[in-house]
Amino acid sequence: MKIYFHLNIDTFSNTYIVVDEASKCALIIDPGKPTNEMIKQIETDGYWLCAALITHNHEENTRGLATLMRIYDLPIYAADLDVSGSAETTIKGDGTLRFGGITVEYIFVPGHTADSIVYKIGSVLFTGDAISAGEIGETTSTYAKDLLCRGIRTKIFTHPDDTVIMAGHGPMTSVGAEKKYNLDAHQPLPRENLFSGL
Repeated sequence: MKIYFHLNIDTFSNTYIVVDEASKCALIIDPGKPTNEMIKQIETDGYWLCAALITHNHEENTRGLATLMRIYDLPIYAADLDVSGSAETTIKGDGTLRFGGITVEYIFVPGHTADSIVYKIGSVLFTGDAISAGEIGETTSTYAKDLLCRGIRTKIFTHPDDTVIMAGHGPMTSVGAEKKYNLDAHQPLPRENLFSGL
């Protein structure tokens, strides 16, 4: 498996292309702005772009879908029907998808948005904005922050410490580093404020 990183300088958001060399299947994760470099990489190396995976419905993650759909006939997988465009590719809860030689586990971690999904491919977690190096995603209420922190602790921090985290913004990190240094993810919330944002 190979992972290619592309930075969208307009929004400082990350797009990833994950490739299985044997089957030539390629997945694109959060295509905010497809560039000539991305298309050249796919076409020159003879990859088959077999799906787009969206971590959550924010424009910086989905803006490039219209362009990609003009070039490729590819399904879009997301937890939001407005993004996926099809009930067959709208994913809910936790589960597994397979594309060529790539197995993708999807993990529901709401809080930053109601549709936040983390994708696990091999020993790498693509977390979108749920967690990044030293930070957790922005939330709109105390309840949403608690929900996100609980999801991070029970669904992300339970992976081995050497599991790589590739976030929607910023550099790569690891589960071990975030368990040790991400203070936001460990911050206890006062019980009386849990439902103050409702």
